[in-house]
Amino acid sequence: MKYIIGIGGVTNGGKTTLTNKLIKTLPNCCVVHQDDFFKKPDQIEVGEDGFRQWDVITALDMEAMTNTVKGWIENPVKFARSHGITLSSASNDANPDEQTHILIVEGFLLYNYPPLLDVFNKSYYITVSYEECKRRRSTRQYTVPDPPGLFDGHVWPMYLKHRREMENSGLNIECLDGLKSKEEIYNQVYEDIQNNLLNRL
Repeated sequence: MKYIIGIGGVTNGGKTTLTNKLIKTLPNCCVVHQDDFFKKPDQIEVGEDGFRQWDVITALDMEAMTNTVKGWIENPVKFARSHGITLSSASNDANPDEQTHILIVEGFLLYNYPPLLDVFNKSYYITVSYEECKRRRSTRQYTVPDPPGLFDGHVWPMYLKHRREMENSGLNIECLDGLKSKEEIYNQVYEDIQNNLLNRL
């Protein structure tokens, strides 16, 4: 059985933290990080707001990301090996169709690219307030540092725009409160995934 989990949400909401905890506890689990598909800085356009448009879908090579996800769907065992992931010994010997293989797709614009919408078995979305998001963002060190005014002038307005688009997509998305403790969020999601997997057997 193949099972694909989407973990989307606001910047600095805790997506990667949650993903890293799940990878350690879910069986035969691989991950695709949307941040790995950013285009080079010189390919990022400057928008009408005066900022480089990092927080829009065209800043990412979504075709390459979709192909990576499709590669996992076609052969999760081969995908895991090519990414240096050790599967449980049972997976190496048994028929892959009889095993449970899980892919986590993690990123800030997961649910705004139509070719990807159909792949998710379960979709989560982490939210935090404007104030908390701005506070967390200010403590992060990025490869390309945020220029003054980027958060209010570009990051947050784009987040609100994309969230509205996502809510109109028709996808069944479960929202998670990013202000809860990391343990609480993890426990909620882990339990939910386990119940979903049991229901599919």
